[in-house]
Amino acid sequence: MKLSITALALALSLSSSHAFTPPPTLSSLQSFTSNNRHETLISMNIPAPTASGGATPEEIQAAANNEPPPSSFFELQRASVRAAQAAINDGKTLLEVEFPPLPAQVLDMDDVSAYDVAKANVNLALDFARSFVSTDEIEGDVAVMLPDESECNIMLEDLKLEPKPYPGVILTSLRKGEEGDTRMFKPENLFIGLMGRGSGGTVKPIEGVGMYVIVVASAQELPDVEELYEQIKTPTTDGGKEPVIVFYNLKLDVLRGDLGAPAFPGKDFQDRFLSRVKPVYYLRTRQYSRSVSQPPFIINFQGCIFRSYPGHFQTLLDTGTGRYRKVVGNDLRPALGEFKEQLTDALREEGAIAKKEEEGALFGFLRTGYKTTTWWEDEREDASLEWRT
Repeated sequence: MKLSITALALALSLSSSHAFTPPPTLSSLQSFTSNNRHETLISMNIPAPTASGGATPEEIQAAANNEPPPSSFFELQRASVRAAQAAINDGKTLLEVEFPPLPAQVLDMDDVSAYDVAKANVNLALDFARSFVSTDEIEGDVAVMLPDESECNIMLEDLKLEPKPYPGVILTSLRKGEEGDTRMFKPENLFIGLMGRGSGGTVKPIEGVGMYVIVVASAQELPDVEELYEQIKTPTTDGGKEPVIVFYNLKLDVLRGDLGAPAFPGKDFQDRFLSRVKPVYYLRTRQYSRSVSQPPFIINFQGCIFRSYPGHFQTLLDTGTGRYRKVVGNDLRPALGEFKEQLTDALREEGAIAKKEEEGALFGFLRTGYKTTTWWEDEREDASLEWRT
């Protein structure tokens, strides 16, 4: 009998310690869907940093700059809500929340599909959405949105949920069909999307919704989010708050790499829209290998870029003891090549990589290569660098 992903994740988390262990050994992140903790987070009123007991902005900034990665999914979800609240209070309306949705032991299993990961993200997004119901930051309901109706209907059926699974939370889709159209697959929508001409009017804001949480969207479907944003960004005349859009575990860094390819949005989409999305809670891990001329000849190391708004971007090195060590704090988000070099410098300082290994310009060039950034990380002419802040 195949063990469900949720049950397996919970079993792994309960058998591990509470110390944060970075991927690929992320089993210490406890399943946020455990019932005893689920209701606790939903019922608690997590204050935004700007209202934290009279703390000065400098104290809040310093605390966020040194915030450690979470020790459980419960803490992760609570911290991501707090960071999003702080960003909304500062007037941000396009937010990114990014973290591993399941323990790495589960993600690495052969029988774990992309749909299993999608279900985990939907469950986490619903919990995230519930944390904003009836709060000062958001006016109205919170809508968790999948790309189209067919995906939404399948998810509702599979998770045994109603379109309004919780008070104030809606599970729905970006694209809406005409009333009476019950087709699961709509070829005209696919054609319009491939031509890069928007949704054909099928993307509409939902009345009474103050936050949209976007999940399981591909690069081809991101223009639908831009279309939604263009319709809701106009300031209200009654003094109400502008709705917020949250890009939830979409792996935007990966999706950006598809821009400009045939049947995908053009590269200008990055500068026009995606660069404006603020990573308010961001935890991205990377693993590397490096050859050296003496034993052990191959050094495997890993680390992560971590940011909890309003803190800066922390480059963290996995110490091999189940914990991270902060290497440097970056006011601007480092490109992946810069991040790798920061980790390498830390290993060099610790003596894991001998300085003589770096001697010689040609040798260093062969190690790093000519290109150390992706196209959207380059300082191109007329390019927007808002994504780094």
